[in-house]
Amino acid sequence: MMSVIPIPAFSDNYIWLLLQDNSTEVAVVDPGDAHPVIDYLEREGLRLSTVLVTHHHHDHTGGLAELAKRYSPRIIGPENPQIKEIDERVGEGDSCRVLGRRFEVMAVPGHTLDHIAFFAAGTPSLLFCGDTLFCGGCGRLFEGSPEQMYRSLTRLAKLPEETMVFAAHEYTLANLRFAQAADPDNAARDRHLLECQRARESNRATLPTTIARERQINPFLRVEDKRVQATAATQGESDTPLATFTTLRAWKDNF
Repeated sequence: MMSVIPIPAFSDNYIWLLLQDNSTEVAVVDPGDAHPVIDYLEREGLRLSTVLVTHHHHDHTGGLAELAKRYSPRIIGPENPQIKEIDERVGEGDSCRVLGRRFEVMAVPGHTLDHIAFFAAGTPSLLFCGDTLFCGGCGRLFEGSPEQMYRSLTRLAKLPEETMVFAAHEYTLANLRFAQAADPDNAARDRHLLECQRARESNRATLPTTIARERQINPFLRVEDKRVQATAATQGESDTPLATFTTLRAWKDNF
């Protein structure tokens, strides 16, 4: 059985640590800062064997050099020469084995052009999606186009409903407050917002979420819904799902 543990970093990042039962060997995802990872490993007596990287932004890669020097892990990430520490570069259609589980690599451009996600089918299925899909939201478009992000999210939304989604930031409350404006008549979203508010009051993570939940509450995955399209029409074009997504993303940028 694989456990996934959040290691908080910076103000709102999560570095995800993967651990198999009865093993001291672990993997981490998107270590923007080495120090909280080192602290956790040393405290728990664990050995870092693998690092997964979703994209080149510094808050996801800033700890690579120090972790590589200290532990010599296998570092797997996108085919982007900006990330110098990667020793196994992967892209769409590739796969890798991490702690005995097979992860498929999915190209999900939008937030950045090099963005990839790691998906492991199984019970449960696991998705490490960096800054592409968040609980109740999606990443900003720093390099890619609205069409690229829309296609990436559409792909992720088709994964099995029970897939556990491990996003890289604690953005849930802000995202769900925007979702209240973008998709006002959504009781499932309102219930989840209350649960997440209680979690944060207790300093607990609101993640992981699931694909099933995101299909219910995330306006960026609901752009074919007539009610979401009608709300988007108050802010811009919404005659197609892509136009609705484009309008919502621009609205969220200034919300």
